[in-house]
Amino acid sequence: MWPLALLAGLLPLVAALSAMALSMQQGMVPACNPLIDGCVSVSRAARHGLPNLVFQVLMVPAATLQALVWLLAAHWLQPAHGRAERGVRLLVPLGVMAGVALVLYATFLGTEGQVYRWLRQYGTVVYFGFTCLCLLLLGRAVLARSAVATWPLPRWQGRSVVAMAVALPLLGIGNAIVAALFDDALKARVENVTEWWGSLIFVLGFLLIAAMWHRAGVALEFTRATDG
Repeated sequence: MWPLALLAGLLPLVAALSAMALSMQQGMVPACNPLIDGCVSVSRAARHGLPNLVFQVLMVPAATLQALVWLLAAHWLQPAHGRAERGVRLLVPLGVMAGVALVLYATFLGTEGQVYRWLRQYGTVVYFGFTCLCLLLLGRAVLARSAVATWPLPRWQGRSVVAMAVALPLLGIGNAIVAALFDDALKARVENVTEWWGSLIFVLGFLLIAAMWHRAGVALEFTRATDG
């Protein structure tokens, strides 16, 4: 199953970078490194014209893949006997809602009006929040299973997923501190950098899931139904 998680991480990265490159080429945004300069947000880079179209075409299937990854992760972490713990079960509703929120964000990016603006904001908040929770729950479940001798994954992989999940709210706290203490120009720059780094953390999270599935040899098994 690892290629599914790999695509779920790489497609959003390609979508954002392609939109940024096209927007710079067409003069819609300044030429810069948004991860360092904070000159433009992901949303602004993909808001209009061809960049918006490319972003939507890539991001909608990426959202579907990410929701599917969380569904498969919950099944992967399901114990062979007995009922899965609550955190693992929560991966399903949280992951699906995160995928739907990302579709809403990508679909309504570039549209005008109060309702559309609210849908974009709702999509962003829910996607970031629920994906962060999914990473935390998955990381904790992987760490819990690392105590079993037959578990094929090292503890550092579980710790890395948890660290990524913790890094997201820390970025938010840093952003809030800057907003309270500094001027609007620096506030906007830090907000943009935070959005790019937060998105990059999610990309790395799905890539790490792909690495774990590859190392553990996780695979889908299809069975043919028989009559009677």
